[in-house]
Amino acid sequence: MHLAPAQSGCDPSRPTGCHAALRIAAALVAIAVILAGCTTPAPRPAPRAPSEPTHVPIPPPTLPPPKDIEAIPDAVPRPEPRSARGNPPFYNVLGKRYFVLATADGYHERGVASWYGPGFHEARTSNGEPYDMYAMTAAHKTLPLPTYVQVTNLKNGRSVVVRVNDRGPFKDSRIIDLSYTAAAKLDMLREGTTFVEVRELTPVADVQEESAPATALYVQAGAFSAESNAANLLAQLRSKGISKGFVRADEINGKPMYRVRIGPIPSVPEFDRVLARLKSLGIADAQLALD
Repeated sequence: MHLAPAQSGCDPSRPTGCHAALRIAAALVAIAVILAGCTTPAPRPAPRAPSEPTHVPIPPPTLPPPKDIEAIPDAVPRPEPRSARGNPPFYNVLGKRYFVLATADGYHERGVASWYGPGFHEARTSNGEPYDMYAMTAAHKTLPLPTYVQVTNLKNGRSVVVRVNDRGPFKDSRIIDLSYTAAAKLDMLREGTTFVEVRELTPVADVQEESAPATALYVQAGAFSAESNAANLLAQLRSKGISKGFVRADEINGKPMYRVRIGPIPSVPEFDRVLARLKSLGIADAQLALD
């Protein structure tokens, strides 16, 4: 049986007809596939979770309500045992070693006071108590905790009694860090620092009620038994541009003493500047002196 040739779209009587038709058909199929790929939507990526913030702001501490500063009484010295915390034989801060005194008896020092307040309110002090900016307290580097001291502002004569329960301030020439209330009573909040005299009070000591007169303040660069040595140091200071120096002659136990002093010093920043200048000249034992 003879069958008719399949309808392939080509003429078998033409040698090249079928090949050309097949090539065209194949090309059409390829184009259709490409077009189908172009019209097929690409899959969408899965949604990304929102990234976590790299820093969560911490709300500022809630400050205590203001109080009537003048109505807050001074600390009252009373017998207390040495604190279990904050009284090691020595400790290190910022590369410097501090030795805690065995006793506060007879402690008396003059220097610069600073104060600390809201930023530390309710933080733990060195003896473990919470810091209260409205309490009559203070920080000291070496006094036993607790110790009661009388602090006198040498610029205006005001005095307060505070209880030392913390460590600090760890800055050259600063000898005590007072609470906000103690600083307010001494009228030193605005300037931040002032010259003070710190004197230990035993529990039976009488608290001074009246203000002491203001005192002239100086920096003592040296003290000599020979007047010529004092004159030489004074000449050296003047050659370095320190013009407010002078020699004060005193007598101690019947022997003359010649003190080289600079001043009067009007402010704590000026005191710091003079002290730094003297240290740069190799005079490391310069100190605050009173008239």
